[in-house]
Amino acid sequence: MNENLVLIWDRCIQFMRDNLNAAEDNTDLKKLENSFDLLFDKVQPISLVNNNLTLLVPSDFYKEYIEDNYLSLLSAALKKNIGKGVKLWYSVMENKPAGKEKPITVNVKGISTQAPKIQEARPVIKENNINPFVVPGIKKINIDSNLKADQSFDNFVEGESNKFACTVAKSIAKRPGSTAFNPLFVYGGYGVGKTHLAQAIGLEVKASFPEKVVLYQSSEKFIQDFVKAAKSQNKTDFQNYYQMIDVLIIDDIQFLSGKAATQDSFFHIFDYLHQNGKQIILTSDKAPADILDTQERIISRFKWGLSAEIKSPNFETRRKIIVDKLSRDGIELTDDMLDYLASEVKTNGVRELIGVVNAVIAYSTVYKSDFSLDLLKDTINKLATTQKKTINIPYIQEIVCDYFGIQREQLLSKTRKREIALPRQLAMYFAKEYTNATFTKIGEEMGGKDHSTVMYACDTIRDVSKIDKELKKYIKDLKEKIAQ
Repeated sequence: MNENLVLIWDRCIQFMRDNLNAAEDNTDLKKLENSFDLLFDKVQPISLVNNNLTLLVPSDFYKEYIEDNYLSLLSAALKKNIGKGVKLWYSVMENKPAGKEKPITVNVKGISTQAPKIQEARPVIKENNINPFVVPGIKKINIDSNLKADQSFDNFVEGESNKFACTVAKSIAKRPGSTAFNPLFVYGGYGVGKTHLAQAIGLEVKASFPEKVVLYQSSEKFIQDFVKAAKSQNKTDFQNYYQMIDVLIIDDIQFLSGKAATQDSFFHIFDYLHQNGKQIILTSDKAPADILDTQERIISRFKWGLSAEIKSPNFETRRKIIVDKLSRDGIELTDDMLDYLASEVKTNGVRELIGVVNAVIAYSTVYKSDFSLDLLKDTINKLATTQKKTINIPYIQEIVCDYFGIQREQLLSKTRKREIALPRQLAMYFAKEYTNATFTKIGEEMGGKDHSTVMYACDTIRDVSKIDKELKKYIKDLKEKIAQ
């Protein structure tokens, strides 16, 4: 690297750091102080030719984050230390091929470059045909975005478990469809805040870009709409309707699993929106690679943008959630009470945690008791007693079906497709592990299977899990869910 370039870049970094610390009227910049060194330590200048500065960044995320949060500061630093008219380029590292010492890089122009205009989506109206999705004679229809006002970024409690996903979500909300995060695929367990984060993006877009059409849709509603359109021979109009959307949010996308016709329609909608610079946001309880019985071309598109996992909240995040919830209800607790609640209520999801806090508030109101550590302990002990799960075969079937995104009818069917046969064998295996049921009883509960089939399934899972990492992960995940 050119030694002079290193000195110039060091002066730019120092200028930005000094001005970041001195910023008194910009609270957003102050919040970024902690992330500044972490971010720019991984950014290197690699060339400065004819006022074209190229920065080497580890991924698209770094490029997007710099341009969303530091662009004005960086521009001022470049102007001061290099001069006017500096054009910024990024060299984005991609996966390093086997046997290669240097990573592959792709050069990308900075945000100062004017992007081409996107052609607006227009609904296609058939003549002499009633269209349930569009209204003839207007360019765009007024639709309900299905967004909830309380699902905003302001009400989203950020912590280590969701920090990355939240940062990316805020970046998308500033420039929907214009970042490298398209689609954004948010995944994680039940109740960890996936829907809240997706809706927060939609609300922020609506506030910043009133002209954009935002639609939040559950996968169940998407499927229902498609079935209705297919029955009334309006599949083309169904697709046209969804192609008018500027920001499409589909919740629990894993439930498209096994629905080939709906997947075909979704594929064409996805491609149209993506090609026309529209933002797509998807949530799922599984990572893209773990979704079964879904077309490979769709899974590959899930991976085009960015997959961000939201994990179960840790102690600090649980404590933040509790404080946020209670403060909105006008309730204050002492530090020892907050610590007790956060340490004892170890639910995997935000939703369950809020449920426990609501129960504590209810107990206090009903029994007209002031909040105390003893009341909290008594309340949580009562909840633990009444909420103990009975682990039986139907419960295990429910957990397995939810994990693999299949229906109970599929699990109990006779099909031998691997995407169904494996969950069925796992359900049999766990039924034997967690209940006192005989092989015969388990077979009866699993759709009338023979006891020898159950024995074979248990042996197979036990043996194969010793050498199959993927199966070992399934067993670990399901054990955690069953024991919750």
